[in-house]
Amino acid sequence: MIDANSQFFAILTNVGMAKQANADALGIPWMITEMGVGDANGTDPIPSATQIHLINEWRRRPLNQLKVDPANAAVIIAEQVIPADEGGKWIREIGLYDADGDLVAVANCAPSFKPVLSQGSGRTQVVRMNFIVSSTGNITLKIDPSVVLATREYVDSKVLEELNKLDSKQSVLVATTANIALAGLQVIDGVSVPAGARVLVKNQTVAKDNGIWIAAAPFWTRATDADTNAEVTSALVVSVEQGATLADSRWQLVTDGVIVLGTTVLTFQDVTQGYAPINSPALLGTPTAPTQAQFDKSLKLVNSAFLKRAGVEYSVFNSISATTVLTNTSIGGVVSASSATPINVTLPPAVGVPDGATVEVVNAGSGAVTILASGGDTLTAQGGSVVPVVLALGDNAYFIKVSSEWRLRGGSISLKYAAIFSGANWTTPAQFDNTQKFATTEFVQRALGSFAGITGYAATGTITLTAADIGKHVVVNNATTVVLPAASSVAPGATLHILVSGVTDATVTRAGADLITRNDGQNVSSMLLKANTAISLRQGNGGANWIVCGGDASLAYSPLFGSALAANDYQRLPGGRIIQFGTIAGSAAGPVPFSFPIAFPVALDSLVLSVAVTPGSNGIFGSLESQSRTGASYQAWSSTSTRVALNCYYVAIGR
Repeated sequence: MIDANSQFFAILTNVGMAKQANADALGIPWMITEMGVGDANGTDPIPSATQIHLINEWRRRPLNQLKVDPANAAVIIAEQVIPADEGGKWIREIGLYDADGDLVAVANCAPSFKPVLSQGSGRTQVVRMNFIVSSTGNITLKIDPSVVLATREYVDSKVLEELNKLDSKQSVLVATTANIALAGLQVIDGVSVPAGARVLVKNQTVAKDNGIWIAAAPFWTRATDADTNAEVTSALVVSVEQGATLADSRWQLVTDGVIVLGTTVLTFQDVTQGYAPINSPALLGTPTAPTQAQFDKSLKLVNSAFLKRAGVEYSVFNSISATTVLTNTSIGGVVSASSATPINVTLPPAVGVPDGATVEVVNAGSGAVTILASGGDTLTAQGGSVVPVVLALGDNAYFIKVSSEWRLRGGSISLKYAAIFSGANWTTPAQFDNTQKFATTEFVQRALGSFAGITGYAATGTITLTAADIGKHVVVNNATTVVLPAASSVAPGATLHILVSGVTDATVTRAGADLITRNDGQNVSSMLLKANTAISLRQGNGGANWIVCGGDASLAYSPLFGSALAANDYQRLPGGRIIQFGTIAGSAAGPVPFSFPIAFPVALDSLVLSVAVTPGSNGIFGSLESQSRTGASYQAWSSTSTRVALNCYYVAIGR
C-alpha cells in the first residue's frame, strides 16, 4: 500500500527507448500524441520498461502540451487536461503513446480520485508526466487543437512566448559603451544600475555575448524576452531610457540570417535618427570634401588630394614581440616582429577580405619569424606551390590576398621562391672561383662531393693530366707514366682520383719541382701504382705539392701497415699486431744476445726459431734465453752439453 516509503517515477518503455534511438540516429521526428490514465485495478503499480499497455486504462486523450523542462534540458514534460465532466475513477498509472499507438513511457503516481460533476465535486484536473530522455531534439507534439483543453498557465505562457518573439522589445535602462563583466552591480554610461534593471549589452569583446541582460549580483542573466533563438532575430529593436551619452537612443540588431543565441555574433546599430538616404548617398556631378589631416585614419571622407599625398604609405604599423594571430586591422599595414626567440605570425583569415588586400611582415629581431596561414587558408609562392615562410633578421615578406590564399608577392624572402633562382638561370663561375658569387649545381658537383665526371685515358706511354681533370674520376688503361698537373695551376684543396685499370702498372709523377707527400710523411717525386689500384691526391696549401689522401694504393704507406724490407725487419698490421723476423749468427763460446728491429710497444707474445743445419745433421737444436720486448739470447747445441756455432732464423710476434 502507499506510504511514506513509496516511490513514484516515470520511465521510457523498451519500445520507447528503441524509437527514440531510431529518431536520434536517423534525425527524424518522433511524435508523442496521447496520454492515458488508469486505476491499475486498485493496486500500487511499479512502472516496467517491458509494459506495452497500462494495467487498467480508463481514459486516453490527445496531449495539450509537450515541452522541454526549462530547468533541465534532458527532461520532457507531458501534460493533459481532464475536464470536469469526466472521471469517477482513481488515477494510479499514467502512460504516453506515440502516433503509432505504442506505449512509449509509463509512470506511477500517488492515488488521486477524479470526481465528476454528478458527484457534487467535479473539477478540471491537470495530469503531468516528467520523464528523462537522452536527447530531446527529435521529439515533437502532434495535436488537434479542436479536441484538447489548455490550462490557464499554458495560455498565459503561450501568449507571453509569442509577445517575446516580437522584434520591438521593452525598453532598457541603459546601454553599454564598452566591454563589461556580466556580473555584479556597476555604473554604466554614468548610471548606477540596480538589480533587476534591463541593460542593452552591445560592446562585448566576444560579440556573441551581446544582447539584453538583467543586472544582478553576482551573475547577470539574459532577459526573458530575449533569451531564446526565437526571441532574438534580425531587426530586433530596443530603446534606451538613461545614460550620459546614450539616453533616448534606439538600437537595432543588424545581424542577418539564423541566430543561435550564445554562438552567433550579435551586432547592434544606432537607428535613433532612422535610415535617412545619407546612409548610402548616390552622389552626382563633382562633389567635393575637405582634405583631412595628413595621417588621419578616421571615418571621415577622403578626397583625391588626400590620396595623392598619401602615396604608398602603410595604413597602420604594428610592433609585436610574441606569437600573434593578425586580424583585419593589419590589412594594408606593416607588422614588425621583434623577438629574441622564434615566434609565429598567423595572417588574417582570408574570409571576408577582398582580393588584392595586402599585408607586410618584417623581422626586426634575432629570433626566426614563421608566417602561417589561418585555418583552411593556404600560403603560396609565386608559382602557386604551398610554401613555408620563415623570416630571419632583416627579412620581410609582402602578401596579397587572392581567393582563399595569401600569395607571397614581394620582400626579400620572395627571392627564395622566385623563378630566377630555379632552372638554368645563372652562369657557372670559373672552376676555382672562391668569391661570394652564386654557385650553380654544376659548380658544386665539379667542386665537392660527387665526382664531376669520369675521364678515361687509353693511350700508352706517358699521359699528362690538366686542371680539367680536377674533381673527376680519372681512369688510366695502358699508360706507364701519369704526370700530375702543376700544383700551382689549381686551387688549394683541389682533388684528383686516379685508377690504374688493366694489367699494366703505372708511375704517378710530379710536374716540375712539385713534391708528392705520402701518408707516411715522406716527400717523393713519384709513386708506383699497381694495376687495378687507385689513389686520391689533393693540392696542399703551399701550392707546390700534392698530398696523398686516399685510395687503396695509399695503404702501402699507411702507418697502420708500416714495414721495412731488409733481411732483419718487421711488418705492422692495422689491429696493432707486429711481426718481426731475422737471422742470428751463432757462437760456440756461449749465448748470442740479439735485438729485434724495433721494440714491441706492449709485449712479446711469441718467438719461434729454426737452426740452420746441413742436410743429414742429427741432434742439433737451439735454445732461447732472456726473452723480452726488445730481444733475446740464442745458442745452438749438438748435444745437451756441447755448443756449436750455427746460425738460426727467428719469427717474433707481439704488440
